[in-house]
Amino acid sequence: MASNFAYKNTRDFKFILKEWLPLQKVLDYPRYKDNYSVDDVDIILDTILRMTKDIIEPGSDSADQYGVKFEDGKVLIAPSIPPVYKKLQSEGWCASNVDKSEGAVVLPQVIMYPLWEMFSAANPALVPPFLCMCQGSSMLIQDFAPEDVKRKYLPKMFSGEYTGTMCLTEPQAGSDVGQLSTKAFPTNEPRIFNIKGQKIFISNGDNDFAENIVHLLLARVDGALPGTRGISLFIVPKYWINDDNSQVFNDVFATGIEEKMGQHANPTVTLSFGENNSCRGYLLGINPLEHEGKGNGMALMFNMMNEERLVTGVHSGGLIANAFYNARDYAKERVQGVSFTNSKKGRVPIIEHEDVKRALLRGKAIVEAIRAMTYKSYLDIEIAHWDPDPQERKKASDELAVNIPIIKGYSSEIGWDLIGTEAIQIYGGYGYVSDYPCEKLARDIKINTLYEGTTYIQSMDLIGRKWAMEKGAVFSRWIQAIKDFCEININTPGWEREFEQLGKAIKSYQEIQLCLAGFSKDKNKLGLIPTYAKRIMMATAQLYGGRLLLDQALLAEKKIRELGQDHYDFKFYQGKIMAARYFLLNVVPEVAGLAEIVKLADTSVLDIDIECFEY
Repeated sequence: MASNFAYKNTRDFKFILKEWLPLQKVLDYPRYKDNYSVDDVDIILDTILRMTKDIIEPGSDSADQYGVKFEDGKVLIAPSIPPVYKKLQSEGWCASNVDKSEGAVVLPQVIMYPLWEMFSAANPALVPPFLCMCQGSSMLIQDFAPEDVKRKYLPKMFSGEYTGTMCLTEPQAGSDVGQLSTKAFPTNEPRIFNIKGQKIFISNGDNDFAENIVHLLLARVDGALPGTRGISLFIVPKYWINDDNSQVFNDVFATGIEEKMGQHANPTVTLSFGENNSCRGYLLGINPLEHEGKGNGMALMFNMMNEERLVTGVHSGGLIANAFYNARDYAKERVQGVSFTNSKKGRVPIIEHEDVKRALLRGKAIVEAIRAMTYKSYLDIEIAHWDPDPQERKKASDELAVNIPIIKGYSSEIGWDLIGTEAIQIYGGYGYVSDYPCEKLARDIKINTLYEGTTYIQSMDLIGRKWAMEKGAVFSRWIQAIKDFCEININTPGWEREFEQLGKAIKSYQEIQLCLAGFSKDKNKLGLIPTYAKRIMMATAQLYGGRLLLDQALLAEKKIRELGQDHYDFKFYQGKIMAARYFLLNVVPEVAGLAEIVKLADTSVLDIDIECFEY
């Protein structure tokens, strides 16, 4: 195999942080103002790039080849993983970067985004199970656990001595979490419950290097309401920590691992809790027995779930980018065929063939759209947490809520298409073999369409929940912001066609919304809402991505006017403009096409008898 981290520079990250986004606004917040300036961005990003090449990439192939082993009840991790994990955590790059304690020096999440992307690109199996799970579980404990519990777990989670997980899925309860059967039984101590049940597909559910593994587990308190209303959230460590800091085994066993299509070094573990009736968990949130059987475990867990959904989008973006950077480099070296428009030129590198250039430009445009959407959301995280103005916090929080399912769903779904179709195709037959990186990247990205809720679940979250927030007011403001941008800039010289397409897409999207409102009132067409949901979510990303790329392109054009075509950054800015043009004139028009399909209201999916699929 030949994993290869093909990022050559951090120029696009610097453009986003230093030129496009209002980073200074974030750095002026009290949490950051004494620690960082915009001028620090260059050295931070260049350090991350160097770390990725020197520390993260080297173990990727060996980890994939070793995979995960299950021997004598123990989960054995690829030897290259633990040293990297411990180094990163101990140096404060991951879990400890969410430390909210007084005096903690942390990077803004919007500056951490390039770290997640580059680490993901270099070693796809490292980020989701090890780094992100520990960060996410640390955040939940920090936000919702009492001080004495925080003191027991957070210091060693921040240092890398402990790892963390998120435990939702059970054999009978995947997407339908409300059907979980793991139970929690009261003890003589009010917040401590006995836990009994099984969880499956738990990323980093067990390993052979951490002193302890801290599981954030969903269970139903005995006597609580059925469905999601009765679910509670518990801290269930592998080793229970007593008040004197001594540890005892907490009856948490690994019973097996999954053999997977990709991300072979990611330990996906089946866990048994309370097999010997001696597993304890610490309740976070309200006690259902004191609140008419209602628990708030799902609401608490969604704080971590939304973080992981956003990171899944980042992870997908990194894998897509690395696939296309590798394909670009291969296409520059591979000589095959003659030019379609100038056969006298002789044989040429395949990057000169029009379809290869099209594939590379499509990849570049979509990578930059994903980055724009994701970076904007990480900026919203900072504003929602730290801005002194309640209205600014509310606006950012609302925008983030809308964008999370779009970023997670679109990035992972389009990534499977882009790597599996375009990037591998550029290599020809070589793309299908494991000597080249895209074969592995295609395997590794597929799980992202399933992680933290399938693409369909993200789609229904968007049109079922986010469209309806505050009786539609939140999403109305979201789309109005795109309309306002279009109306303000529609007469920009040289960009008439692009803004025309954006305007058409806005109108078409609103037509789609009207159609779905009509379907909701017609029992014979009600099923068309989920039928079109996934395509609508993808169209939403195309609309939003087009708006953001146009904004970046206008800035890039302004920079070219200021600097001139002889400036060393000219090609970078020109590339931003070309990527935006391609996206607006080749991707965004698909929104109008979908509107025509939705207006046809074809009910064949609803009408076909299930038995017809037998033939």
